[in-house]
Amino acid sequence: MNNFEKFSSLHRQRQVLILPNAWDAASARVIQEAGAQAIATTSAGVAWALGFADGYKMTAKLNAQVAESIARVISIPLSVDFENGYSDDPAVVAENIKPLLDAGVAGINIEDGHDSPDLLARKIAAIRKVAEGQGVGLYINARTDVYLAGLVSPAEMVSESIKREKQYAEAGASGIFVPVVTNGEEIAQIAEHSTLPLNILAMPGLPKADHLANLGVKRLSAGTGVSKTIWSAVAKTAKAFITDGDFSAFDIEATPASDLQTLFSADM
Repeated sequence: MNNFEKFSSLHRQRQVLILPNAWDAASARVIQEAGAQAIATTSAGVAWALGFADGYKMTAKLNAQVAESIARVISIPLSVDFENGYSDDPAVVAENIKPLLDAGVAGINIEDGHDSPDLLARKIAAIRKVAEGQGVGLYINARTDVYLAGLVSPAEMVSESIKREKQYAEAGASGIFVPVVTNGEEIAQIAEHSTLPLNILAMPGLPKADHLANLGVKRLSAGTGVSKTIWSAVAKTAKAFITDGDFSAFDIEATPASDLQTLFSADM
């Protein structure tokens, strides 16, 4: 079973696939060692780590380079946040996907944002055509920002999400990601009327993973959750050291250097 097949199968298990999104090779390897079944990246986390704001500020080339560095240090499937494909032109998006396919990624996320669903459908179809042309499988997780961006009225969000899921599935998507939905009844409705595995975002107010599984959710993503805790820890530790030379966190809260050396010396 190759990584695409493994990754796809993780969306068919009874329990929810939990993905604590990574942003670089080190975080991906640590997350793998923590017991993750697969690695997915967060485009915001990747962008921040590279010194960019989120929202298509980094290039497709930089994103692919990060993916390549992650693939080198892990032995489980990798899915990459491909944002909007880094172009409004499906033909350019089709070119942008090629370095990720060369890196051996098992899947991608690609989002509609404020663009029309027709445009994302064309991008998905273009990506699927490239992958099939190369004879490789690719799990295309289509993200719709109906809830995240408030694209329609609250009363229409469930039906609009389902409508877009149908369109993206027809275009060749493998999964549907509906971030920011937290209401259990709405989650269940979307899952029930979707032909694709449903992915949602971990957020305050969301039911626990076992309850989400009962609602029909197949994948739960941390998004920027894990990466934000790191930036907070860096700021807190640095401020204490700068302010009064307090370096207690260096030993109390730190992973030993020997453990990190062992981790990154091991072959994958």
